[in-house]
Amino acid sequence: MRSALPWRTAGAVALALALATGCGTAESGEQPAEAAATRTFTVDDGEITIPADPKRVVATGYAVPVLIEADAALVGISTWKRGLPLMSEEDLATYDGLEKVAGESAAETNYEAIAKVKPDLIVIGVPKPVLADVDIERLKSIAPVAVIGPTVPSAWRELSRRQSDAAGRSENFDAAKTAYEKKAAGLTAKYKDAVSGLKFGHVGAYGDISDGTFHREFSGSWGPNIIEDVGVTYYGEVKEKTGGSGDVSEYPSIEELPQSLGEADAITYSVQDDGTPSEAVKYVLDSELWKGLPAVKAGRVFPIRYTEAATYESAMKTLDAVDEALAPLLAS
Repeated sequence: MRSALPWRTAGAVALALALATGCGTAESGEQPAEAAATRTFTVDDGEITIPADPKRVVATGYAVPVLIEADAALVGISTWKRGLPLMSEEDLATYDGLEKVAGESAAETNYEAIAKVKPDLIVIGVPKPVLADVDIERLKSIAPVAVIGPTVPSAWRELSRRQSDAAGRSENFDAAKTAYEKKAAGLTAKYKDAVSGLKFGHVGAYGDISDGTFHREFSGSWGPNIIEDVGVTYYGEVKEKTGGSGDVSEYPSIEELPQSLGEADAITYSVQDDGTPSEAVKYVLDSELWKGLPAVKAGRVFPIRYTEAATYESAMKTLDAVDEALAPLLAS
């Protein structure tokens, strides 16, 4: 592994060298280099000092699509295969061209590769439960580390704002947020009368067929949270909050389907990017219990693509998918 001085130590060494050689530099007519400006930034575990304008950023986890879209000065990223279908052609080209310094999981962090790209800021965007798989102290010996990880799924809005801010790209973030909110407002007006008074439920993509369970999502979870931005109301809540996504989703047995979704006037369910259901969702759709639900009998069931969007730019695709899925309500 290449040795690397801690960022603040390296700055102190550079300043000492500049002072030591100041006379010679002055005689040659050159001025000593100024130290990079810094600022205090709040992260998940406190406050850190980071560059005011980072020039070499490494991003992992949920920070990857955020900082690609924000046009941050990236020099290395973790892989983010789950988000590739949501990327624009331009962002996908950026993703493909960047050095991969970590894998899909936090445990696949390549510390030597990170040191090699010489970052001046590392943004870690992994959930707190898996943060233990990352050697944060080792990363801090390379550059300042901003840990900004997800909590509940709907928190991507605030999460992406903070990640963009850390990378010095708040202006780009604000533009994407404004475009998203404008589009969501238009769809809210379009579907206001159609969804008024309807109680929605959602079936997510992560049930376990082998255990005979399905994924029931509530307000703020992956499936509902973007749809809620167009005025849809999801009813109910988890029986027991277990933290993170466990506060807004649960895994009942398939036998509990009527109890879980029997009150729904309409049901949305997650499908893959090509519009087909995953095995876990198909398991629910093929169930006789599903076919007996009031919402299913009434024909008010709607497949939704791109439910895992976690940036404003990618969520624009989700809004398009929601518009396409809910269109039959306008004719009813």
